[in-house]
Amino acid sequence: MTILNAGRSIVRETKASYAFVERNVHLVRRYWGWEVVFLVYTIVNALSITFIAKASPAITGVDLGSDKVGEFILYLLVGTLVWNYISILFGVISDTITWERWEGTIEYTFMAPISRLTHLLGTTLFAICYGVVHTLVILAAVSLFFNVSLAQANVTSALVILAVGSCSFVGIGILAAVLPLLFPERGAQMTNVVNALILLVSGVYFPISVLPGWMQTLSRISPAYYVLEGARAALLRNADLASLAGTALLPLVLIGLISVPFGLWVFHRAERYAKRTGKLKRNG
Repeated sequence: MTILNAGRSIVRETKASYAFVERNVHLVRRYWGWEVVFLVYTIVNALSITFIAKASPAITGVDLGSDKVGEFILYLLVGTLVWNYISILFGVISDTITWERWEGTIEYTFMAPISRLTHLLGTTLFAICYGVVHTLVILAAVSLFFNVSLAQANVTSALVILAVGSCSFVGIGILAAVLPLLFPERGAQMTNVVNALILLVSGVYFPISVLPGWMQTLSRISPAYYVLEGARAALLRNADLASLAGTALLPLVLIGLISVPFGLWVFHRAERYAKRTGKLKRNG
């Protein structure tokens, strides 16, 4: 009976997790106009950044040669695409509470007979799928303007890096989701500040070596830095998993092993505090 009950519990929680995926899909469909605006803006932003690389000879007055310009374009393009994916992953998870308040469902969700792990797992699965689709659309749009060739890239290594890095960012996103839970008036703004700081120190558009020393220290604890370094090494230099084990994979695994359990623990305590102090229903 114990095994049977455990099996039923797993099935029930799996269905509940998928329900959050389905609900988020319906939310995207409801606000499809804003989704189009966001997608167009992101495509234009990606094109603007890659055109900077193409214009580098004209800007600097130095003939870099077509090969170097092509490398520069790929360097910025990989950074743009990877950052788009991980920032969506971070944003969807960290805005979980904000969306619940906007929809007026936060009390129902938090009082439902499901574990918070199930809730956050469903949100994470949606975030991963949404981020992948969003990033592929941007890549397809940029490919219309630039000759993007990944023939010499190690795509397998890049995908493994992104998968492991996703786990690391889940923990960071859960920690950030605590802010709107505890600070109804300013929490959503604070998550955007966290996202901006990660962008600044992670070397999305430039090597972190150009940053001040103290900012480079912050870069070393950002999972985005290791995802970007690993993805660039795999896609631009054909690096295999063995060569990326110590420089990217191991740090990402360690960050994930620490951040995910810690994030869930902090979120659980913050949830209990929010329920006790009546912060769930507050909108500002």
